[in-house]
Amino acid sequence: MPTDDPMTINERRKYLRLMQKAYQTTADRADRSRLLDTMAEVTGLNRKTLIRLMDSDLKRKRREKHRGQTYKRDVDQALHVIAESLDFICAERLTPTLVTTAEQLAFHGELTLTTTLREQLSQISTATVRRRLARFRQDETLHLPKAPARRHRMDSLHDIPMRRIPWDERHAGHFEVDLVHHSGPTTHGEYVHSLQMIDVATGWSERVALLGRSQLTVEDGFRRCLARLPFTVLEVHPDNGAEFLNASLRHFWRQQTPPPTLSRSRPYQKNDNRFVEQKNRSLVRVYLGNARLDTVAQTHLLNQLYDRMWLYYNFFQPVFRLQEKIVVKNGLHHYTRKRFDEPRTPFERLCATDLLAAEVQQVLCQLREQTNPRQLRTDIYTLLDELAALPLAKPGKTESVHLTLLPAGVGNACGNLSDGDRS
Repeated sequence: MPTDDPMTINERRKYLRLMQKAYQTTADRADRSRLLDTMAEVTGLNRKTLIRLMDSDLKRKRREKHRGQTYKRDVDQALHVIAESLDFICAERLTPTLVTTAEQLAFHGELTLTTTLREQLSQISTATVRRRLARFRQDETLHLPKAPARRHRMDSLHDIPMRRIPWDERHAGHFEVDLVHHSGPTTHGEYVHSLQMIDVATGWSERVALLGRSQLTVEDGFRRCLARLPFTVLEVHPDNGAEFLNASLRHFWRQQTPPPTLSRSRPYQKNDNRFVEQKNRSLVRVYLGNARLDTVAQTHLLNQLYDRMWLYYNFFQPVFRLQEKIVVKNGLHHYTRKRFDEPRTPFERLCATDLLAAEVQQVLCQLREQTNPRQLRTDIYTLLDELAALPLAKPGKTESVHLTLLPAGVGNACGNLSDGDRS
């Protein structure tokens, strides 16, 4: 039997039961010794162990003495605080950031981090974290609302190429763009939209609330995103909606320095904008559902919420990035096996690209260090409760709002955040 294919316990016991008959019926001491040599070579067990097993019934018994717990209650409490601070992300994303997040929460007084606890958090496995998170989630049920059907409009824009941004794009600055409608059950009248930009390479996300989707309103939304964005936009990739592909916005993008490349997805192919579509679900619909939002007050409050989400998801939420895709063929069928890299936050991925100026990176690092992620998450859900309590517009009335644009530069953009984001 090859040594690189060891027996399982059940296979070994089955083999020993077959050999036990020959061992017990053989009276010659030399023959028994040869049998023991053969069994030791096949199973890898010690001769004394084999002699003891040959004289037993070889039935497997329950463990009478259980090993003690490696991770005590203090580890469970720390895991719960860390997982809650990062909104109960999966164990694969949570485990690599346990120590760094625990140190930051300890700095803000959210937990007590001892030397023993830090060592255990650095040693705990992903499987153990997954089992313990399963118990925590019993009290943190998240009901995901169903996403509404979306309709696309196709315009004649032959000079804007149709393509998909490659999944393995390595250069930051290639943004997928989309607009999420908050119209509720009817599209009558003006209502709020969420404009979202997702960088394919780093996962960096920008979003802003707009009341309506006119050319000037969407342009103001892009100006707000660009004022806060710490790196250059190389490509803008929306769907075929007229709110993105019109003469006004094309002129707006040509005025940028440098002007980004414009591309678009194929009609009725949502997977061409797969990254932003996924974030539409996880960063917009999960929080807001399908409720109708149609007032100025709701728009302003939603922008306050998005300011905090900008800090929370870009600086504290680690994300996976697809590293490799392998097509495996099995007869007539085939499937794709995907391999992901180590989860890191979009800010960490951006710092690894060397695109940030030293002073800008220092400002962003200080902002991250001074922010309490647990308090930031609490602020997000408090704003959601306030948003749900606001009344809708009265029937037959329409409100309008013009966004207050952020000053150019990331320093001013960070300064636009409220004091709660810095505490």
